[in-house]
Amino acid sequence: MTTYSTRQVREILGLSRSIISRLIEARFVAPSRGPRRELRFSFKDLVVLRAAKGLADANLPLRRISGSLKKLRQQLPAELPSNGLRIAAIGNSIAVMEGRDSWRSADGQYLMAFEVAAPEGQIVVLEKKSGGTTRSAEDWFDEGCRLEALDGARAIRHYIDAIDARVCHPGIYANLGRLLHEAGRFEEAHAVYRDGIHKFSGDALLHFNRGVLMEDQSKSDEAIACYKSALAMDPNMADAHYNLGLLYDASGKSREALRHFSAYRKLAGR
Repeated sequence: MTTYSTRQVREILGLSRSIISRLIEARFVAPSRGPRRELRFSFKDLVVLRAAKGLADANLPLRRISGSLKKLRQQLPAELPSNGLRIAAIGNSIAVMEGRDSWRSADGQYLMAFEVAAPEGQIVVLEKKSGGTTRSAEDWFDEGCRLEALDGARAIRHYIDAIDARVCHPGIYANLGRLLHEAGRFEEAHAVYRDGIHKFSGDALLHFNRGVLMEDQSKSDEAIACYKSALAMDPNMADAHYNLGLLYDASGKSREALRHFSAYRKLAGR
């Protein structure tokens, strides 16, 4: 039976090593070991890995993903058929069809579909396009959130693409700024927050996230101003009260610190 190395799986599927490791840890696949104890993936493993990522991108619950992939593995042949396979996720289930003309969606709902073919003996995955449907700002945001759970770098690129395409959604700016901050790209995060606050000045989360960035750069006064702006827009933001309490306490302003800690306890306990 033909098996594939981790490098080959990454090249064929376009998955990062970290994503493959996570999917193995989640027991979606159980690769064998080669003579040098290296991981070796079967054809079934390869298809299940690709399907797992597609279903995770569709934000399905883990229990449903696991059930769907178990059925998928049962349906798959040990080796790739000469006429290829088509695999489609429709709703919460997966359909497997042989032959290039047999794929159809029962209800027209597109979540994920791909083909597996072997031109000149090399397995490749052929993506099925969604027909060029215009995505809403909410679609852009939702897709970015799904990507964050699997690949932070791809999520960053996705959010940047959204902003370049003039997609207007405050969550895109908030999430992109946070990811850039976590990656240590502080100046880029600053620029994203400035742009986002300029477009969505009333969004409390943007001000809060910018405050966290300022605080991590030891800019306490700027952080306090950001947290106060966030609370002016959303007085019930418990984390802003807590962070302000810590900053005021560190600066010796015990009365202000006590007021914000009290507000935090009241909001966190309700």
